[in-house]
Amino acid sequence: MKIEDAVIASLNLKGEKFEIFVDPELAFEFKTGKKKDFSNILVVDEIFKDAKKGERQSIEKIRKIFGTEDIIEVAKKIVLEGNVPLKAEQREKLLEEKKKKIIFMIARESIDPRTGAPHPPQRIEKALEEAKVRIDPFKEPEEQIQDIINQLKVHLPMKFEKTKIAVKIPAEIAQKVYGKVKELNFEKSEWTSSGEFIFVVEIPKGMKSEFFDKINQITSGKAMIKEIEEKK
Repeated sequence: MKIEDAVIASLNLKGEKFEIFVDPELAFEFKTGKKKDFSNILVVDEIFKDAKKGERQSIEKIRKIFGTEDIIEVAKKIVLEGNVPLKAEQREKLLEEKKKKIIFMIARESIDPRTGAPHPPQRIEKALEEAKVRIDPFKEPEEQIQDIINQLKVHLPMKFEKTKIAVKIPAEIAQKVYGKVKELNFEKSEWTSSGEFIFVVEIPKGMKSEFFDKINQITSGKAMIKEIEEKK
């Protein structure tokens, strides 16, 4: 990559500035965990105190603050802990990814109290626009979901309820499919003397249809699935 196409990643530590020229796409992927290795990220094999002016940082300060002179190790720390400027298209892409995840979380975990059914994603997206909700592209959805829900409530009636589902898998397939259901975080489970496997899970009500479909797919429709009614 040409240096004019690179961006400057920077990190301030103990009153000192450390800057490097990086490939914006690859540095962003490394920072967000999509890229595991550091290959082709560093455009210039130098650590600067002012990259625009071409002023190199001293080896003594690099060694003192980072505990190493290894440029790659120092550059990794700068990218992971420092600021990596995003290009407009990168920011837009990241924002869209976070928005989709947030819409999915709300659709999966909430219901419309008027109908008892989950809100369609299109309705949630429209409510986000109407409420002028600002999604932070740099925060994980889990970190901002509650604040977003609070902003949405005026525009979109939501109820977050959980339900308990009991599942009984017949003996002839129980051992075979156990490996596929054991990740479901059972609230209760037991093997019967006749070899059947029975378990209970608690899930958001909005996920009920999805859960039924998943169990039917795993067991080829042979499992007995029942929603446990709460005692009033």
